[in-house]
Amino acid sequence: MDVMGDKATLLETGRFVQPADFVQPTGDLARPTDGASQPVGDFPQPEGEFTLDRPTDPDETGVAAEEARQLLAAEAGDVEAMSVLGAMRLRRGDLDGAEPHLRAATAAGDRAAANNLGVLLHQRGYADDAAGWWRIAAVAGSAAAAHALGRHHRERGDEPAAEYWLRQSAEQGHALGAYALADLLEHRSDDGAERWMRAAAERGHREAAYRLARALDRQAVRTGEEGSDNGVAPSEPLLDEAAQWYRQAAARGHRRAALHLGAILEKRGELKEAGRWYLTSAKDGEARAACALGFLLRDAGDTESAAVWWLRAAQDGDGNAANALGALHAERGETQTAERWYRAAMDAGDVNGAYNLGLLCAEQSRTAQAEQWYRRAAYAGHREAANALAILLLQGGDATGAEPWFSKAAEAGSVDAAFNLGILHAGRGEERAALRWYERAAAAGHTEAALQVGIARLRDGDEHAAERHLRRAAGAGSGEAAYRLATVLDARRPPEPAHELGETVHEKTECEEWYERAASQGHRRAQVRVGMLAAARGDVVEAARWYRAAAEAGSRNGAFNLGLLLAREGSEPEAAVWWTRAADAGHGRSALRLALVYARRGELAEGQRWADRAVALGPREVAERAARLRDALREELSA
Repeated sequence: MDVMGDKATLLETGRFVQPADFVQPTGDLARPTDGASQPVGDFPQPEGEFTLDRPTDPDETGVAAEEARQLLAAEAGDVEAMSVLGAMRLRRGDLDGAEPHLRAATAAGDRAAANNLGVLLHQRGYADDAAGWWRIAAVAGSAAAAHALGRHHRERGDEPAAEYWLRQSAEQGHALGAYALADLLEHRSDDGAERWMRAAAERGHREAAYRLARALDRQAVRTGEEGSDNGVAPSEPLLDEAAQWYRQAAARGHRRAALHLGAILEKRGELKEAGRWYLTSAKDGEARAACALGFLLRDAGDTESAAVWWLRAAQDGDGNAANALGALHAERGETQTAERWYRAAMDAGDVNGAYNLGLLCAEQSRTAQAEQWYRRAAYAGHREAANALAILLLQGGDATGAEPWFSKAAEAGSVDAAFNLGILHAGRGEERAALRWYERAAAAGHTEAALQVGIARLRDGDEHAAERHLRRAAGAGSGEAAYRLATVLDARRPPEPAHELGETVHEKTECEEWYERAASQGHRRAQVRVGMLAAARGDVVEAARWYRAAAEAGSRNGAFNLGLLLAREGSEPEAAVWWTRAADAGHGRSALRLALVYARRGELAEGQRWADRAVALGPREVAERAARLRDALREELSA
């Protein structure tokens, strides 16, 4: 069954529908959207909200002893110890214990303490007071405080002030400052955004690496669509760099980066590594990665494991995975289960679910329900559903109702719908309109449409245009196009040169190659023509093989020519068998040959009967000869 839950229908990588890469919050910074918590400090976790200016050892071993040591030093008046002790307590959430030490260190002029006091006050909800201390620390040279102050101003809509302080932070090498500045500039479509996003990524910022990779990835897609005149894919260097940044972000636990990295690797055929990254992302809760992993396993022949991951993704709300499960159950004949999953896909917002339900109902001859689901998907903009709905209406005799849906699907990019519109107009005798739609479909690679354009151009006398379209269709596997192309080339072929000793020298021409390609695809007229060419060069065995293939497929000319060949080889009884088959199918020349055979045998009445048949079947010269033979046999019978 042709279902839309398969990878070929999916956007970008062919594996998953692409939502927004990140959520733009109401605040000043685009926060990670992969479920990461927002830590206080940046030294162990560099994507936090605000940064403590004094890092502490993230290893918990000896933390209590270190805190006790710092407390003794602070009580002895050590300003740095006060600042460090305040930072340690702030980190573990002890705001009441941290505040007096931070205030004391700040009063003594410690800029790190001023920044951390701002963080503490911000956590208590005193944003304006926090900003005052951040300003003091930032003026004193704290990059972390400048970053926090820049975010504060952006939250309040003061973008010039935000840019000033974020730039101060970024230029001091602060990763979060560079990322926040890049986000601000990107929001304004400023060209400088990429520079700072790259700077943040180079300093280890996970989300910056991901967003930089996404930008490069999209640029590669655009470049790939534009193509290159020299045949080199200009998008590859961009994809290489995107993969590098995806890898950096994925290695730091970014599940969407792992998903996109897997997609790039899969596209390059590096399936084993792609699977590893899909698995990493899926285990971190990314439903699209679980779905993509399912397709990868399905393609490797492990349908059962694929179903496990599709189930996991579908249960997490992935409509594409639900469609894949529906298709899997439909292939097994489990239509009720398939329908349940298609409905789940619809509930997840995937319009392919409605289309697949339409296909399922159509296969079960539930036409009314199929029409209902096709309409639902078509109204939601599903072009193939619109095409399927039009076909359904056309089959029901409603050509008027079908045409608008064909048009809607074709305008949305459905190649099949464009071709079907051509058929619709051709059926009405509207050849010009039909040709326009055929040309549109042919330009998009539709083989049968290219054939129809070729036939139309031949009819118009434009042989060069006809040849171009026939070549396209024949190259795509159309036997009819191969035959018609061969006839065009055959008509141009000069007579074969003779060998100096009088023997014909045969070299296979292009037209013969196209005849043979069409013949090998079962095209009866091509088979007859290949047989004739073989007979002309004296290859009786080859000629008989092709004549017989055509005759057995129902070709009257094939049966007639096979009969001639057999008669010349002395097998007239067998020849008569094939002539009888051809004559019974309406071949006048075969009927005349039978009349002559029976006349020579002395079976005059049977000869006369076949002569009468030849007169009726024609063509004219055959009918005239058959009439003379019939009259002679009649006189002989009456004598």
